[in-house]
Amino acid sequence: MAVRIVHDPIENPRWSDLLERHPAASIFHTPGWLNALRQTYGYQPFVVTTSTGSTLKSGLVACEVKGWASRRLVSLPFSDHCDPLVENSADLSESLAFLLEHGRRGGATSVEVRPTPGVGQALRASGAALTPGVAYCFHQLDLRAEETEIFRRFNQSNMQRAIRRAEREGLSYECGTSERLLASFYRLLRMTRRRHRLPPQPLAWFRNLLANLGDRVSIHVATKNAQPVAGILTLSFKNTTYYKYGGSDAAQHRLGSMPFLFWRVIQDARQRGSAMLDLGRSDVDQPGLIAFKDHLGATRSTLTYYCYPKKRGSVRLAWLSRATRRTFALLPDSALDLAGKLIYKRLG
Repeated sequence: MAVRIVHDPIENPRWSDLLERHPAASIFHTPGWLNALRQTYGYQPFVVTTSTGSTLKSGLVACEVKGWASRRLVSLPFSDHCDPLVENSADLSESLAFLLEHGRRGGATSVEVRPTPGVGQALRASGAALTPGVAYCFHQLDLRAEETEIFRRFNQSNMQRAIRRAEREGLSYECGTSERLLASFYRLLRMTRRRHRLPPQPLAWFRNLLANLGDRVSIHVATKNAQPVAGILTLSFKNTTYYKYGGSDAAQHRLGSMPFLFWRVIQDARQRGSAMLDLGRSDVDQPGLIAFKDHLGATRSTLTYYCYPKKRGSVRLAWLSRATRRTFALLPDSALDLAGKLIYKRLG
């Protein structure tokens, strides 16, 4: 079986055609997402394919991430998951073997693939020299039930009462992509990242997502007395809406702002025809976030990344010492934002 590299998935219409046809294609495969990665972080995406004709029938997309002392091939940076888009097990095995060899020839220190749970099982059985690495909790919420049934499945104490409290408090809701909404969302995101002792992602990343994804990206903001108290950024592709980023003012949590905002996001997603809300990954040491997604009635599974050579722990957090995180918590906003610009490009 011939395997080759396609170097231009962003501009190549054959890649977009494959995404429309393949059931495992997600927002993270799209040219808009790939171009935002390139514009923000300088990553150059490429596709490994077993197709030899004019039509792409398979494709595994990846980027090279250059760290301070490493060169990694990742499928795909800053993406919760990114399945190889293949036709059968032979395609999967050949594509993975080619990616590993391509990494070795290019001097990569590691290769990482981020499949969804079901495809991860197929990857494990493929015979590829990839081993299970870091694992996350992964939540998905089925939106095909009636709206009243979805609300009924919410945890009564933690979700239903919080939403009713928010409605009594007169919280308002707005959705769009304006510069004003982006500024409100980013301020809330920075507040949340500071609480977690982490820098925020670069503002340029969010501007590039808005510029490249068009109507596939939305910012949702809840306000109290015209003051933003919670914000969420969602993505959409085909029949799935993706929760990707969120932030809130902890001083206003008593208002139930985040449950209220998720409820409005769910309602909007159903109106747009989404059948699934992908709530993304959660670090296993984030019990509060995991519980929040559980309380929405979402189905929990394990999202496992596969790598070569075998790694322990998360590359993304390996650089974080306790002292570093304490420092982040104390930095002024401008310095914290600068730290994000300098660091995230190296993490992927």
